[in-house]
Amino acid sequence: SEVKPPKEETPKGISPVKAKKTPSPVDAERKKLRPGSGGEKPPEEPPFTYQLKAVPLKFVKEMKDIVLTEAESVGSSAIFEVLISPSTAITSWMKDGSNIRESPKHKFIADGKDRKLHIIDVQLSDAGEYTCVLRLGNKEKTSTAKLIVEGIP
Repeated sequence: SEVKPPKEETPKGISPVKAKKTPSPVDAERKKLRPGSGGEKPPEEPPFTYQLKAVPLKFVKEMKDIVLTEAESVGSSAIFEVLISPSTAITSWMKDGSNIRESPKHKFIADGKDRKLHIIDVQLSDAGEYTCVLRLGNKEKTSTAKLIVEGIP
């Protein structure tokens, strides 16, 4: 009985039966896919939305208010910083409800989950409410902080 298995295995590997059998599971798969493709696609979609849910969109660290006195602030820079999750989310920045474009005045720094808004050469006119908008798929989160420039009495 110990000698039999190797003997059986050898012809099996060579035998045409094995060769014929190989494509049939593939054909079965193909046949299964064809009628199923209509019915199978929708069930496939939820896992993707669940995947997004599995990584909650969030600010790990929210923005903090920045308070500068006019004397200190003029010519210096202010940096708003947030830590986001996941790092694939897209951040955009707003001031008083309108989008900020990157310019010599406003630099956007994105380093993985670390996102910064760098306001260069702060003036009194830069004071206001700044918002970081975090987007992933159809989800959105915001974090808001103020840049306060205090005039000298």
